[in-house]
Amino acid sequence: MFYGEYQHTVDGKGRLTIPARLRETLRENFIDKFYITRGLDRCLFVFTPNDWKSLVAKFRDQPLTRAKAREFMRIFFAGASEVECDKQGRIMIPQNLIKWAGIQKDVVVVGLVNRLEIWDEATWRRFESEKGSVYEEIAETLIDAGF
Repeated sequence: MFYGEYQHTVDGKGRLTIPARLRETLRENFIDKFYITRGLDRCLFVFTPNDWKSLVAKFRDQPLTRAKAREFMRIFFAGASEVECDKQGRIMIPQNLIKWAGIQKDVVVVGLVNRLEIWDEATWRRFESEKGSVYEEIAETLIDAGF
């Protein structure tokens, strides 16, 4: 289970050190590789192998005749890469994903239960500023919908 917000940097080679608290969780669960791809809202999604398999299974069941499903899958899976933690606890973010997410150097890693999100810090702060003011409204909508 992932949670929290962590500020980090991506070095010139595209390496990101996984925050220490998250590395502990990963180590406890014997996880040393991930799947990283384009997320939503211009962030990157990072999944563990088990969660990636579950996600793939859901998409596998989508009929080929659904245009929106095909379009989403093309973008989502074409950008996906398998990455492994090195001995220093770093992962290499592919350059195409760095470019897509607009990552400069400073990033925010966000734990969201079954995945991590990697945001360019400026993009995350903008999102936080815009959506933080409607947090209660969002919560009411989710709770009213049976969340």
